[in-house]
Amino acid sequence: MTPPRPTTPWLAYALLTLTSLFWSGNFVVARATHAAIPPMTLSFGRWLIALLILLPFAYQRVWADRARYAENWRRIVLLGAIGVAGFNSLAYAGLQYTSATNAVLTNSFIPILILPLGALFLGEPFSRRQVLGVLVSFVGVMVIFSHGQLDRLLALELNQGDVILLLAALDWAVYTLLLRGLDPRLDRLGLLLLLVVVGLLCITPLYAWELQQGRTVAMTAGNLATFVYVGVFPSVLAYLFYNYGVQQVGPGKAGSFIHLMPVFGTLLAIAFLGERFEWFHAVGIAGIAAGLWLSSRRG
Repeated sequence: MTPPRPTTPWLAYALLTLTSLFWSGNFVVARATHAAIPPMTLSFGRWLIALLILLPFAYQRVWADRARYAENWRRIVLLGAIGVAGFNSLAYAGLQYTSATNAVLTNSFIPILILPLGALFLGEPFSRRQVLGVLVSFVGVMVIFSHGQLDRLLALELNQGDVILLLAALDWAVYTLLLRGLDPRLDRLGLLLLLVVVGLLCITPLYAWELQQGRTVAMTAGNLATFVYVGVFPSVLAYLFYNYGVQQVGPGKAGSFIHLMPVFGTLLAIAFLGERFEWFHAVGIAGIAAGLWLSSRRG
């Protein structure tokens, strides 16, 4: 059953905000465990857990509406390969070589990529206010990461992990745009189940290759907790929320909420790692909030 379209977009905006929170935690956790959990193992385990969670609730929905899913099978396969297998495998691989800070910074390019790609290939309209909002939010992101110092921003260097994460950002921008063309009558829970199945089929050969290389993981309490977190929050819940948000408010507005990830990353570091809240955090967060307000307003 397709979720009802809200009379206002605030439900979609609230769910997109939670999506950014869950994904921020995903990057932090993945970087923290990169030495203990190989990237394809983390990706495979994440989506296997998601599959086990979704299967009892979504299987009957897929079967009941199988004819409609069959009509959309090409796009579903493409979305599963790009959005589940491609993005996450690239992100986890990139985090083997770079910091979570750089990863979240790289993700901030996604909203900037969505607008021109959508206009160029899909004829997706966007307004000058949306462009301004995305740019203002991006400036807020830069203020946070540079600590308000231009020389610190100029000193940032790209390594192979950053390049991989840039490819992941491009991957997610394409996924976001392709979501827009899906039949809105498709049940979102059933759709996510099929995306996870496709993604797992794509990830399995990479996971098998990683095992063959002797890269295994010890099932400690910490590693198990990591798998549970990435399997539930940034996978099942965040994907449902993001897919719903794109359907309700469009790819441009939904993608702009990714700029909240540095905000949540900063707040999580302050809450759990004892970092201090500085003036540049306030300025950056205000800039991101202003950009989201601009890009979310109706013309």
